Amino acid sequence: MATFDYSFKNCVVYGLFRSRDRKITIYSIMDDTQEKPVWLVLLLVIIGACVGVLIGSAIGAGVASLIYAGSGNFAQAMINPTDENLRIPLLIVQGITTVFGFLIVPYLVWDALRKKGISYFIGASFPFASLLLIFVIVIAFAVADSAIIEWNQNIRFPEFFKSFEEWARAKEDQLAGLTKMITNFQSPLEFVIALVVVAIFAAVCEEFLFRGVIQTELFRGTKNIHVAIWVSAFLFSAIHAQFFGFVPRLLLGALFGYLYYWSGNLVIPMFAHFVNNGFALTAIYLYQRKVVTTNLDSPESAPWPAVIISAGVVGVILFYYKRKFQSTNPSVT
Repeated sequence: MATFDYSFKNCVVYGLFRSRDRKITIYSIMDDTQEKPVWLVLLLVIIGACVGVLIGSAIGAGVASLIYAGSGNFAQAMINPTDENLRIPLLIVQGITTVFGFLIVPYLVWDALRKKGISYFIGASFPFASLLLIFVIVIAFAVADSAIIEWNQNIRFPEFFKSFEEWARAKEDQLAGLTKMITNFQSPLEFVIALVVVAIFAAVCEEFLFRGVIQTELFRGTKNIHVAIWVSAFLFSAIHAQFFGFVPRLLLGALFGYLYYWSGNLVIPMFAHFVNNGFALTAIYLYQRKVVTTNLDSPESAPWPAVIISAGVVGVILFYYKRKFQSTNPSVT
């Protein structure tokens, strides 16, 4: 009976495909061309990202434990990560976790559901001429955003939120200490590894997940690009778990979101993200080597004239950038 059932279904499928010459449209419950609901795509992609983080963390910890040169084992050292020997192992864990959690697994889940392929995010052509503008926008934005960074780091809560403020401040100080240890480069090799992990991997993987998938799916569901951009920027900032840097990172995420929407090419926000992270790392490294005297790791804002001028530069270039893509794509708003 099982053999008959299998053969019968194959005969039916064969007959239906042979009938296409008679222009009969066949719909299937499992039709791959049917658009999946936005909520389902987002839910499964986020679950996939969580699974990817777990897989990447496990693989990264395994690799890091093999190269850890400190006393004791890697797992024990991670309880209080102040050992200088942890710098490269931690970067390796972060890099592998980022690739699996924000790129590989989410892409496999998204592609299985949407079947669009990576070219869906790239667009027909790459605007090479825009890269210089993007570089200037990101650097100017960093200067303007420094005022928001200083304000956000010094924010104070009402008395009834005091316990939350203390908890958030403790987590912030803990992450700041870890970041300072990781970026205290002792050799050019450590700087290069950090540049690959923090600038290249983070830019490609985070932009794929937050702008490429989440923003795109939210836009498909809400039909409102501004809602899609700001919600994905909110999630982008929240995932970093640094409340006292939440607002400036929210604004940065929104900037990346609009660059993606206006250009239609995910490489543009990836490049902007790379410039933002890479410029900060390079400035820290050059300051440590006493090549420059400005410490960008300082929480102090840039001088107000510089903040105002930089904000104006960002506004003017973004206006030009938007108008440029509106001329080639009238649907851009």
